[in-house]
Amino acid sequence: MYITNNSDVAKIAQSAGVDRIWVDMEFIGKDVRQRGLDTVKSRHTVDDVRRLRKVVSSSELMVRINPIHEKSDEWPGTEAEIESVIDAGADVIMLPYFKTADEVKRFVDAVGCRTKTMILVETKEALEAIHEILQVPGVDEVHVGLNDLHLSYGKDFMFELLVDGTLDILCNAFKAHDVVFGFGGIARVGYGMLPAELIIAEHYQRGSSLAILSRGFCDANSVEDPEEIRGLFLEGVRNIRLREQEVQRFSSDDFKSNHQMIVEKVHSIVEQIRQKRGQE
Repeated sequence: MYITNNSDVAKIAQSAGVDRIWVDMEFIGKDVRQRGLDTVKSRHTVDDVRRLRKVVSSSELMVRINPIHEKSDEWPGTEAEIESVIDAGADVIMLPYFKTADEVKRFVDAVGCRTKTMILVETKEALEAIHEILQVPGVDEVHVGLNDLHLSYGKDFMFELLVDGTLDILCNAFKAHDVVFGFGGIARVGYGMLPAELIIAEHYQRGSSLAILSRGFCDANSVEDPEEIRGLFLEGVRNIRLREQEVQRFSSDDFKSNHQMIVEKVHSIVEQIRQKRGQE
């Protein structure tokens, strides 16, 4: 999955084999909870959905709406927002930052089986109620938002959740309820604070089938040349697919070794973060 509201970038990503183009309309409350962090805050609109619908054909068009909210002078309520996104042509709608099964039920009831539904688990309250949440009829897919979830638990680094047992709890629940799921994002193979090739293997080991292509994969907002963007996507997606082919041949020992490397790298990164914070 790749986030963009740029039609040209969307076409490039689609032609390179990206499965989903993601329009990100979430903004309510996001600046507050992610204040000071270098995270994606897109502020896309329903007009972007309409525009990208004209060029996104072989990929799916996904839209992240705002968390459950009521109508105000500043924005429409959740139900009206969902209606506008469906009318604009979304294939998949994602609900972020929920805490209860009631919120998820309100979301899927408003969608009414007119698109696929994805819920984004990124609060400790959602994790603690995950079995109740997954019993809500109409949830097609689940993604784990490592960024907000690690903040919710007061962690230093989002990939700590891969090694402290948090993701184990969620993946076991997803498998028990037989739901399609994914987690986090990846950079290009060979890149990333935690290298993408290690994370890809972790996805396969856990049974995940969804991942976000992060700014470490391609930050299209900082690259002016369309051909450079095209090259990054073509090479990047090809290398991911090659890594997937390698991982499909992994033995159980290979997966254990890969996870141990993740544990060691995550602990090292966390220690660096804490040392840097202590020096400030």
